[in-house]
Amino acid sequence: MIDAPPKATTRTWLGLAVLVLPLLLITIDGTVLILGLPAISADLSPTGIEQLWMIDIYSLVLAGLLVAMSTVGDRFGRRRNLLIGAVVFAIASVAGALATAPWMLIGARALLGVGGAIMMPSTLSLVRNMFLDRQQRRYAMAVWGAMASVGAAVGPILGGWVIEAFSWQAAFLMNIPVMLLLVIVGPLLLPESRNPALHRIDLPSVGLSLVGMVGVVYAVKTLAGGKDTGLAVAALVVGLIAVVQFVRRQLTLPTPLMEVRLFGVRHFRGAVIGDLLSIFAMVGALVALVQHLQLVLGLNPLQASVWLIPQALLAGTAGFVAATLVKRILPAYVIAAGLLIAATGFGLTTFLAPTSSPALVATSLALVSLGAGVGLTLSNDIIMSSIKPERAGQAAATSETAYEVGTTLGTAVLGGMLVAWYTRAFTAGTEALHLPASLAERASSTMAEALLVAGEVDGRTGAAILDVATTAFTDAITVTGAIGAAIMVLAAIWALVTLRGAAANADLAAEHEH
Repeated sequence: MIDAPPKATTRTWLGLAVLVLPLLLITIDGTVLILGLPAISADLSPTGIEQLWMIDIYSLVLAGLLVAMSTVGDRFGRRRNLLIGAVVFAIASVAGALATAPWMLIGARALLGVGGAIMMPSTLSLVRNMFLDRQQRRYAMAVWGAMASVGAAVGPILGGWVIEAFSWQAAFLMNIPVMLLLVIVGPLLLPESRNPALHRIDLPSVGLSLVGMVGVVYAVKTLAGGKDTGLAVAALVVGLIAVVQFVRRQLTLPTPLMEVRLFGVRHFRGAVIGDLLSIFAMVGALVALVQHLQLVLGLNPLQASVWLIPQALLAGTAGFVAATLVKRILPAYVIAAGLLIAATGFGLTTFLAPTSSPALVATSLALVSLGAGVGLTLSNDIIMSSIKPERAGQAAATSETAYEVGTTLGTAVLGGMLVAWYTRAFTAGTEALHLPASLAERASSTMAEALLVAGEVDGRTGAAILDVATTAFTDAITVTGAIGAAIMVLAAIWALVTLRGAAANADLAAEHEH
């Protein structure tokens, strides 16, 4: 007879509350600057490409280092890694607040990504080791998933309030008190855990994973923007070669940086891809629709953030709803239903017009966040149940890498398509205006720049620029929304096929690991 795993204590649940604090900030920082882009544009005058890098260099660095940092935590201590990452995160936050040029802000966001990569694997792997009872762990995962979803969803809201009340620099400074609290309280409530079987960290694997991630995502971002095609193709080739070499190396190492053999397990593979696509949808929708609220409908950051409250609430509750539903419905069907709800939210964007009510934007975002939140929670539970506790760091890194790659691709792919379609439509719409080349180039780069140019040009020309820009931007959103809906439908089919038969009440680790 197998003894039942021990139940979590009050101290364990308090430890979970401590763990979600850094997770919440890490995910908030992925989207917190979305509402701040107009203010940053006015202050630092970044180009359209620099704006995209400001948003997703953070997630790019985070995703590229997660696997390496999970191994560091597994070997030297996950709690120790969490606390070191908190210090790096605080230092980077100060650097971001002091930035006076686009490159400085991009650099600070990259350093934030380093701090987040050090911390994030520890949050999920500690949950796996602290909650051994499957039922309790499912709800702990629901809390973790809810905070991940809420962080991505509430980032623009919190950013809007802080930026409106203070400045965009304050969006960085708000991180510091939470990191200090974590450093003080973490050692008191969180147990230390590590994997004693790990002997060393393979530095070539770290380099290959980072080069592969940066190369592929840079290529996707650049190709979506329609510029520097030759450089993008070269980056794609280099990135793919690095990824292939990374996988081959992991298969030969006695203690690999990432256990790629886990992807041979259908449920694990299906859950990781589902995780990626869920956050891809949420972040892609946020990037587009938050700008519509501000730039097209003319709402200030605080007004726009109010319309984002429904999607944040639904993102936070979706995980708990999903954890309840899987008691009676197989996870594959619940995840697929969530993805179809997200597809419906994207579909609503095809009805957008420059004069549409903010309620339509809010409804679309709410549906996307609800569906994505369901997918994130159950996918994480399946991923973490596929491994033994001592290997939680690697599985956590895989899950979180999927999350960050989804965040980056949501910005790069859908955000890049948005910029490219806007530029194309604006250029076509203003040919008859015969604008000076310098003004035309500025106004066609981003909607924010078009608003500035329209204010600089007097009379009918300024009004015409504004009219063309709002129409072009709205058209760009409807196109990217239709693409997002199609991707979510395909993701739902993927979930039904790959997660079919995944149990809701049994650990998979014994079945999948040898």
